[in-house]
Amino acid sequence: MSVPHLGVGLQFNPELIGWFPFLDQPLDALEILFDSVMGPLDGPALLSPRSVDLVRDIADKFLLIGHSNYGGDFGFDDLMSTAAVRRHVPLAKKLNVSWVANHCFYSDASWSDVWSSPLQFSSAEVARVAARARALQALYGVPLAHENAAYYRTCPGSEMPEEEFLAQVLELSGTYLHLDLHNLYANALNHGANGYSIQRFMATIPLDRVISIHMAGGRWIDGQYHDLHDTQVAEAVWDLLDEVLSRARPGVVILEYETQALHCDGETLDTDRTTDLILSDLERARQAWDRAYGPASRRTTRNEAA
Repeated sequence: MSVPHLGVGLQFNPELIGWFPFLDQPLDALEILFDSVMGPLDGPALLSPRSVDLVRDIADKFLLIGHSNYGGDFGFDDLMSTAAVRRHVPLAKKLNVSWVANHCFYSDASWSDVWSSPLQFSSAEVARVAARARALQALYGVPLAHENAAYYRTCPGSEMPEEEFLAQVLELSGTYLHLDLHNLYANALNHGANGYSIQRFMATIPLDRVISIHMAGGRWIDGQYHDLHDTQVAEAVWDLLDEVLSRARPGVVILEYETQALHCDGETLDTDRTTDLILSDLERARQAWDRAYGPASRRTTRNEAA
């Protein structure tokens, strides 16, 4: 499957609507969260009524890539009954997305509100997950990339490191990797004492299968580092980005922010300051991309030249 080389973009998070000027940005791509715009499964509509105008506006302006958090992709419900098949697949086709990324964690109809419930890194789950991933990619008709998740406890029954599990799933399924560098950083902080290694992760995953990258920031709360998408991208994550861009050729780098996280712990959300923060990170990501691939390599700069 063909993966376009796009550049730098943002995740379209509805929590930022109303104060962050999405439509004014020269983004190379926009990542849309299918879960946040889809219609409910017990109704007839593909899009929720409140999302119709928003989705039309961004689809008219940006090249879109899809992202699924709670599609039930790797849960235990029948695949054809999941939100991934019933809503995300038709949304991907309607919006003509270049590819779709999904979270590599469990989710089904009974506990889809559980965040970062890690997969069991076992041989049995490699086979089961790879079969679902292969079938789901065929339904999408575009590349499907799995995002390494931030998790706070390792799933009982795991028998191999995360990176070995992901590498085996990709080999069996023919799918791709959506590399979340902040999740990688968070897991190293939380699990480093138990042997988690960024260096080993990077040496094990097939870098030629990385088609997209997530960048974010987080914070320590009660002795644990959380992937909250708050404040600026962590400095160590910028170093990881330079390393990956020097060794791989992903299609896009996407920055993530969430309003709820940006003013957690009683902080007041300063939209002007936060907008400046996001724009500053965007510019820094563009500079990193341009250092690796040249200033005319991003989709917006190519279009300007044309």
